[in-house]
Amino acid sequence: MRKNHIDIISMGCSKNLVDSERLIKQLAAKGYDVSHDPEEPCGEYVVVNTCGFISDAKEESISTILDLASMKEEGLIGNIVVMGCLSQRYMDDLKSEIPEVDTWYGKFDWKEFINRLPDKKERVANPAAWERTLTTPPHSAYLKISEGCNRFCSFCAIPIITGRHTSRPIEEILDETRSLVAEGVKEFNVIAQDLSSYGTDLYGRHALAELIDRMADIEGVEWIRLHYAYPADFPEDILDVMARRDNVCKYIDIALQHIADPVLRNMRRHIDSEGTIRLLKLIRDKVPGVHIRTTLMTGFPGEGEEEFNQLRDFVRTQRFDRMGAFAYCEEDDTFGAKNFSDDIPDEVKQKRLDEIMEIQENIALELNEAKIGSVQKVLIDRIEGDKAYGRTQFDSPEVDPEVIVAAGDLQPGQFVNVLITSALPFELMGEVTD
Repeated sequence: MRKNHIDIISMGCSKNLVDSERLIKQLAAKGYDVSHDPEEPCGEYVVVNTCGFISDAKEESISTILDLASMKEEGLIGNIVVMGCLSQRYMDDLKSEIPEVDTWYGKFDWKEFINRLPDKKERVANPAAWERTLTTPPHSAYLKISEGCNRFCSFCAIPIITGRHTSRPIEEILDETRSLVAEGVKEFNVIAQDLSSYGTDLYGRHALAELIDRMADIEGVEWIRLHYAYPADFPEDILDVMARRDNVCKYIDIALQHIADPVLRNMRRHIDSEGTIRLLKLIRDKVPGVHIRTTLMTGFPGEGEEEFNQLRDFVRTQRFDRMGAFAYCEEDDTFGAKNFSDDIPDEVKQKRLDEIMEIQENIALELNEAKIGSVQKVLIDRIEGDKAYGRTQFDSPEVDPEVIVAAGDLQPGQFVNVLITSALPFELMGEVTD
């Protein structure tokens, strides 16, 4: 065990990662040696930032805590500190079930952990609340612009965990952007639980377009990419900004979940199939060449064969550039868990999931093959052996396809033009042309 050393284990989504990065910055300012996501924790403190969104993520978080409890018994680590979404949601139950944990925090009170630790140097800097130590590649960062959600979809526990939607002020976000540019960040992946509602609580209006337009004015901001928009009450003026600004990627992540009206009503999505299709057409008409990423769900209550066939046809006809999907799993305390019977067998849910993902894989291959012969601007992320791996503006980190080229003298963070020479469903191969 290393004195004055703190290990941070960050689990779940990119929004959690931003919180972990802020925690690292604050701890380092107090004089602590901090490691992020260590393979072998050895600290005086080990902090686990948990995920509580879906069952698999909850199980992974609990398993990690139990593994640390065993390490603590062996004297390999010191205090275990748990924070984040899982403890926010199940604090009392977890305290009784895992007594080896020394301190519990939720999603929003983890700053108390920083305050209770003694300073390890004489003069302690006081970073701004938004300052953080990046754990992503130094040229790329997630930028969280709001927290929480007011939508209350019947399958989703996010509002239970995060509370009401709360936007950050535009000026504060712009200050953070400038600070990150000064550190070498070129790519900004803008994230929120509900991007569409940004600004409505602070300014009484949609303010996403204004924010992104002003971010795009900052010298050094090369790419801005938008994640997790909501289809109902979508801020259409963001499309004008996306079409007009070269450094706003022609990419949007918008979770649609389903297309059949009976299922959308049961999900409480506040939009119907006609409105969904109209929105997709609007996005594509206003932003030629835009790549749309979406998430769909199979097996939600009310999804009979007819509704699933409608979903399957929707996947075929819309030809999404990027698509993820999952089978419905009932979440505690949600409207769906309280009001609907989860009566579709798991094997049926999985069969439907496999079917639409197989369709999507073929579509992804066809769309990637259509890029063969084109020249794409690529941001290099990493070098492995004699290969360099990067992404186009249409590809978000970790979830979307990569472009593979010969490494040569390329460096991470470098933009290059790549002639695409071959394609797989989730990879492009090419040659650097400059």
